[in-house]
Amino acid sequence: MRLHRNLVFAVIQALDLIYNEQEYADKVVQKTLKLDSRWGSRDRKFIAETIYDMVRWKRLYNEIAGTKGHYTRDNLWKNFAVWAVLKGISLPDWKYFTDTPARRIKGKFDELQKIRKFRESIPDWMDEMGSSALGGKWDIEIKELNQQARVILRVNTLKTTRQELQKILRDEEIDTEVIPKYPDALVLVERKNVFLTQAFKKGLFEVQDASSQLVAPFLDVRPGQKVVDTCAGAGGKTLHLASLMENKGQIIAMDIHAHKLAELKKRAKRDGAHNIETRTIEGTKAIKKLKGKADRVLIDAPCSGLGVLKRNPDSKWKLNPEFIERIKKTQAEILDQYSSMVKNGGKLVYATCSILPSENELQVKAFLKIHAEFTLIREKKISPAASGFDGFYMALMEKK
Repeated sequence: MRLHRNLVFAVIQALDLIYNEQEYADKVVQKTLKLDSRWGSRDRKFIAETIYDMVRWKRLYNEIAGTKGHYTRDNLWKNFAVWAVLKGISLPDWKYFTDTPARRIKGKFDELQKIRKFRESIPDWMDEMGSSALGGKWDIEIKELNQQARVILRVNTLKTTRQELQKILRDEEIDTEVIPKYPDALVLVERKNVFLTQAFKKGLFEVQDASSQLVAPFLDVRPGQKVVDTCAGAGGKTLHLASLMENKGQIIAMDIHAHKLAELKKRAKRDGAHNIETRTIEGTKAIKKLKGKADRVLIDAPCSGLGVLKRNPDSKWKLNPEFIERIKKTQAEILDQYSSMVKNGGKLVYATCSILPSENELQVKAFLKIHAEFTLIREKKISPAASGFDGFYMALMEKK
């Protein structure tokens, strides 16, 4: 593989924004890919994958490069040289790579494989927390969470079938495979920008991880019901609920962020989901209005996001223990308040994309202790290592 100067410069510039300006990796990648319209799909793939790779292995590369966590331009080039050497890429005769110690880089890499926090490129506190919460399972979970996420589609059954969508995508030169036990899912054989396809523009699918696709069916919805999605965000699960309900009944999508609900409206229009109404939560009034009125309530709670590190590798460097403690309090408050919307005989799902018991089963246990009117029907823990997909937790409860 030959390195091209303009592509490598784009990567270095992007890393500067992520490491030094604390910008989000996904936003930086989107911005970077728009810099030069002459870049082909191979160039764009190199840029995106190299940025994510370097963010994912930031601590490991920094340790090997000996840059002491200071990401000056020179140090970014040193980190890039480590990436290239470990990938087996020949370094060109550029001034940035003069005297790159390739043998020392490989030797240091081998040495650091014995220490988990370097091998898996994670902060000390995260390694300690994961080990304390999950014991021996932490090893296999964090290893899986460092793999690149696959691109998974959810078929919009309001408009098409899985078989039909496969054919349509094949005509657009995108090959997919079915995933057993995930009825609406397709996985891309090779990474491609699916948002440019006609199939996407016509609303025939959404991009949604396989684990996330299990949440809406877990709520056990029926056409004609009144369903509240309390932390709807941009609406991935809301849209799945609409398709499961065959556009019949009412879905109230709520969130504290109006701009996310605006995005949901656009997506719902494209998907042909007509039974969704959006409401911004601005205090307790919106919740009180729905007290005891919903057949089903989904709480897809804000969380640490530890289960989705493979698609958000920069979270490793943005998260901190204080945030996790704060979010656990928020989860408890949300469960306490939003559960009031469930009517007698109705059902509630509490879900997170975390793998920490303190955000999951222990949160539900504490809730049930003070809410005797609810009974746990079943819970599901999705291990990244066992599934190959995101880590998720979901608990289905019924109000007596």
